[in-house]
Amino acid sequence: MGFLPLILGLDQKNPYRIVHQESLRPGERIEYRVHYGFINAGEATLKVDEAIYAINKRPCYKIDVFGRTTGFFDMVTTVRDNWGTYLDTAAFVPHIFYQTQKEGKYLKKEVIEFDQINHIALVNRLNKKDSTLIKKDPFDTSPNIQDIVSGYYYMRTFDYDTMTNNQIFTIKGFYDDTTYNVKIKFLGREKLKTKVGEFKTFLISPIMPKNSFFRGSDPIKAWISDDKRRIPLKVKAELLIGSLEIDIRLYEE
Repeated sequence: MGFLPLILGLDQKNPYRIVHQESLRPGERIEYRVHYGFINAGEATLKVDEAIYAINKRPCYKIDVFGRTTGFFDMVTTVRDNWGTYLDTAAFVPHIFYQTQKEGKYLKKEVIEFDQINHIALVNRLNKKDSTLIKKDPFDTSPNIQDIVSGYYYMRTFDYDTMTNNQIFTIKGFYDDTTYNVKIKFLGREKLKTKVGEFKTFLISPIMPKNSFFRGSDPIKAWISDDKRRIPLKVKAELLIGSLEIDIRLYEE
């Protein structure tokens, strides 16, 4: 499907914002190793489809995130998750979000249709009796609302060069029928060695509510490459006992 016909088919009356970015291109693939200390716990893959899709007369990236447990953790609780989004290439907002979570005996399937003009989210969930999707009442959302996948990619478009240490920025997200204001702190800059090379990075941390699961200040940290691609390189969570880390092992475009 060509990109030009989609551009020509846009409704120019729709009040979409324009996000200028160089971080994302069709065909990008990132793989991560998830580990607890030296013990492998799982793996994750982020994949941007090579095609551009037309959703609501808008050109969209199709992005999938796959997560699975491995080794010992797979024997304890088998996880096979897939989250995905159709992300507007110009406005960087989602039009459709979908997820399938298979975690042990737990199963959740969901499709959310976003109306970014009227600020509505229509949630469709799995009917476990016959595996159909049940439509629910629409939920009011905020302008330029993000889902959990699109929000992750939207953070890659920010101009971190202009940020100062401890500056806080906010992303509005919709999950589990609720709109959230996700506050994220810019911690500064660091150099980071990875399996795919050494990078100058921006260091950020989501501000977490007080709980007994994490320890220390800024318990979750994420490293993003300090270049035009803004590659998510690493996430580290300081747990009550030990640390859980997600490290990049493959980057392709």
